[in-house]
Amino acid sequence: MIPKITYVEAYPEYQLYVRFKGKGSRLLDMKPFLKKGIFKELGDEKYFKKVRLVWGGVGWPRQQDLSAETIYYRGSPVRSPNKLRTFLKRKRRQH
Repeated sequence: MIPKITYVEAYPEYQLYVRFKGKGSRLLDMKPFLKKGIFKELGDEKYFKKVRLVWGGVGWPRQQDLSAETIYYRGSPVRSPNKLRTFLKRKRRQH
């Protein structure tokens, strides 16, 4: 069973940071989603930052949403803020 999402925040370069109750955190790279259907609108960084918790997952004002399962299984585990910073720096270097 996928735990409940307790926190979500939009990070630079379309990274979504999500904290799960009792199961740590995940970082989901949203760039692959930005090319598909209703998610194209998330390419606007201002709009991307409007992410909120909705119905057990995360969503944006115009009905784009992701389930907790999608985030948990597609996201990369993040165990601490320092590791998150390192992870983001590494991802920037890869692009």
